[in-house]
Amino acid sequence: MLRRTFMAVAAAATFATPVFAGGHSKDIVDTAVGAGTFNTLVAAVTAAGLVDTLKGEGPFTVFAPTDDAFSALPEGTVESLLLPENKDQLVAILTYHVVPGKVMSTDLTDGMTAATVQGGMITIDLDNGVMVNDANVTTADIEAENGVIHVIDKVILPEG
Repeated sequence: MLRRTFMAVAAAATFATPVFAGGHSKDIVDTAVGAGTFNTLVAAVTAAGLVDTLKGEGPFTVFAPTDDAFSALPEGTVESLLLPENKDQLVAILTYHVVPGKVMSTDLTDGMTAATVQGGMITIDLDNGVMVNDANVTTADIEAENGVIHVIDKVILPEG
């Protein structure tokens, strides 16, 4: 049991290393690119024209869905969102994952809500780990020079 736990921790540390490489001297976009598990998110941010914004001064808190989270969406959803005619919808979804300011995991309280850049509200649930709406936070507090990234296992969608 102990060996299995050690192996899991060692594996997690190995895979997490690119995220933390270089401390937090990179901005949110460069940190996401360097992690290697946010290729779809980076492509979406690029298609939405939000790269310069997320490379800006900030600070920003980004709840970042992994590639696996995007692949769990219904087939064709990502491809459709990346089309130029759907840019407004893509921007709305992506900015729903961003909260102004730098919110670390130690700042969270159960049931708290936060206004997103998109204008909608997200809710934090601490009953069974940390959840943002119905997405689990799988890795918290990845610091960047202009904010923080919290990795989530699901794409969260604004109401409406």
